[in-house]
Amino acid sequence: MKKFSWPDPPGQTAFPIARAGYPFIFAAAFVTVIFALLGLVIPAVGGLLAASCICCFFRDPDRVIPNKLRAVVSPADGKIVKAELIEKNRFTEENCIKISIFMSVFNVHVNRIPYAGKITDICYYPGKFFSANLDKASKNNEHNAIFIETDNGHSICFVQIAGLIARRIICGLQQGDTVDRGQRFGIICFGSRLDVYLPADSDISVSTGDKVKAGASILGFLS
Repeated sequence: MKKFSWPDPPGQTAFPIARAGYPFIFAAAFVTVIFALLGLVIPAVGGLLAASCICCFFRDPDRVIPNKLRAVVSPADGKIVKAELIEKNRFTEENCIKISIFMSVFNVHVNRIPYAGKITDICYYPGKFFSANLDKASKNNEHNAIFIETDNGHSICFVQIAGLIARRIICGLQQGDTVDRGQRFGIICFGSRLDVYLPADSDISVSTGDKVKAGASILGFLS
């Protein structure tokens, strides 16, 4: 077995940008050009900086995915703010391990599939917009829960959660889709959080405070 794989074709540009960022980038660039044509130097420089920051936010680097047996990879870039055993909840019928990843505006925000399998359900909830690093964000914020059944019968749930600034969750999946580990599936705009719910007997490889990268970092292993 190869040690790494490419679930998505590698990008054809040196600095790949997620398609969701194009409208924001074009809008910032258009305003910058207008300021420049009007001779407004300071606003034009500010617009150029804003366009550059938006490009950086929507960057979408290629990732090679580890092919380790039963490995669950991180669905998001960011910092682990929770990794613990919890009781059954609205996403799982049994006790499970919850891993929460906080994405600041400086992280890559493209989300990836944590484990190969079939999408059994997708549930969207139009909630509030608390800061994504708070525990209450998991319950009260706008979120999109995705459920996967793996080939060996495990059930995994991962939840895209909007943050204080984020106002749009994008998910390109549909119920019944078959997905690969590390495959791109969506993005959350401008700072957010992603929670992963794994079976209670999973072997977890991360702890609170760890930094992870979507697709490249292993969160743990299924039993």
